[in-house]
Amino acid sequence: MIEFKLPSLGADMDEGKLLEWKVKPGDKVKRGDLVAVVETPKAAVDIEIWQDGVVHELITQPGTTIPVGTVMARLIGEGEAPPAPAPAPGPAPKAAAAPALPAAPPPSRHAVSPAARQHARELGVDVEQLTGTGPHGSVTVEDVEKAARAPKAAPVAATRTAEMRKAIAAAMSRSKREIPHYYLSETVSLERAAAWLEAENARRPLPERMLMAVLYLKAVALACKAYPDMNGHYVDNAFRPAASVHVGVAISLRQGGLIAPAIHEVEKLPLPELMKKLADLVKRARAGSLRSSEMSDPTITVTNLGEGGVQAVFGIIYPPQVALVGFGGVSRAPTPAVVASLAADHRVSDGHRGALFLAGIARLLQEPEKL
Repeated sequence: MIEFKLPSLGADMDEGKLLEWKVKPGDKVKRGDLVAVVETPKAAVDIEIWQDGVVHELITQPGTTIPVGTVMARLIGEGEAPPAPAPAPGPAPKAAAAPALPAAPPPSRHAVSPAARQHARELGVDVEQLTGTGPHGSVTVEDVEKAARAPKAAPVAATRTAEMRKAIAAAMSRSKREIPHYYLSETVSLERAAAWLEAENARRPLPERMLMAVLYLKAVALACKAYPDMNGHYVDNAFRPAASVHVGVAISLRQGGLIAPAIHEVEKLPLPELMKKLADLVKRARAGSLRSSEMSDPTITVTNLGEGGVQAVFGIIYPPQVALVGFGGVSRAPTPAVVASLAADHRVSDGHRGALFLAGIARLLQEPEKL
């Protein structure tokens, strides 16, 4: 029997709320299928299954909030026999018939005085939601005025943003507490990259044009292959390098807050395909339609604040990752250039390795045609 547990979708997630099952008992599933939707502090995320099997039992009910690691469902794996059904209970002894009871009368709507109903309309109060304190539970003018004075619940969007800020703060506090950060920066010439990108976009239709951001992502991914100590996770007091480069892209959300889902195997993607994946990821992140694999397995994060006009950004590593690369705005005088920064984990690398890594990114951006 396979146990399907609520996965961790990032260092800032301790629990999640099941919104919806997309499968039912008896359904066949295969690796990568979407089986549930779970609400996290940052977004509603489509949860994938990672083993083939047949759904045997759904344990968690929609609307339930559970800790990470809780068993949500059980599946029958390939080649496994379904568990034997429990024996049916024997017939229960017959009990004496209970005397019939008269049917209860249906509850009547509570009374609302005409003055209270008029006052409720003026104040925008729903009288049907009020508990009356007048004779026989009737709603009075005083009940309406009390409801109008009561503090209103915070809008859902504002509450969600506050929860996201709290989750981000908790994760970043943990990062600064546990990870010995060091920081480096280098000004990188973009003269060749900007000229190449301008010429490349000139021959492409508008929907297929690329942003400088895709060159940043590809350069970081290729540099990670040369310096694998920047790409992976620090877990159980040991560094585990990643076989592929899954770049987490820092995306600001319209309602406030930040999320950094991954584009997988960036080192293998041609730039046009990477541009499509980046545009799709940003669109789905802001629509709240991400997959669990995109949230749980970034191996390095890139943040690009060029559009914000800042000169440089020095980020905080997102655990259990061990590095974060930042790009500021592109300066134009005397030639295009950008400040690339690195936040790295001193438990895994040192300043010398970090400097070589940044220099590798700079070299790659000098040869955009090779990206």
